[in-house]
Amino acid sequence: MTSMSPEPVPSAERHVRALLIDYGGVLTVPLGSAFRGIAEDAGLEPSQALGVLGTHEGARCALVQHEVGQLDDEGFEDAFAAALVEAGGKVEARGLLASLGAHLELDLPMIDMVRRIRAAGVPVALVSNSLGRDCYSRIDLDELFDVSVISAQVGVRKPSREIYRIACARLGVAPDECLLVDDLEHNLVGAARLGITGILHRTAEETIGVVHDLLHLPAPSVAGE
Repeated sequence: MTSMSPEPVPSAERHVRALLIDYGGVLTVPLGSAFRGIAEDAGLEPSQALGVLGTHEGARCALVQHEVGQLDDEGFEDAFAAALVEAGGKVEARGLLASLGAHLELDLPMIDMVRRIRAAGVPVALVSNSLGRDCYSRIDLDELFDVSVISAQVGVRKPSREIYRIACARLGVAPDECLLVDDLEHNLVGAARLGITGILHRTAEETIGVVHDLLHLPAPSVAGE
């Protein structure tokens, strides 16, 4: 079931009228799937690549620095590849981010949802922690979003409240008028501190209906009807 944080239904004083949405794991297949692909390529157990990124000090610090624009693609690839090799994998640093992107397939129903919601006049912002200079090459940012707030470009990453403030300011809406869709609970918690309503994304089928409902839009038609 799709979970929400904070209280899922806006109060009577609050009218949700703008959408903030994550990229990896929301507009794409789950991030875990992409990292399982990296692990397989490196000859590791399926969970090891993501586990290394979360627990290896060098890789974890490199990710944080990369996401806020303090470490370039090559620097992150070097650190992540070294951690994977330390874990027993066989991997070349160069092209590691490209390989990750190749495993990160788009979730087309979610892409269509964003396109449909923006066409209905709802302001839409991408709010994403970046992962490589070509991370968003598969989508047309100008077509899908009114603004794109990418962590490496603004120097702050989720779940910091500042990145959500930037998104709201660029859209010209108050935080308590916004709905955030993200696949990580701690990102929703950060946004909730500003009064942003959150949806914890798990599947397109669950999320799309809830988003339409909270934005007071008609339910999307079902293919074949």
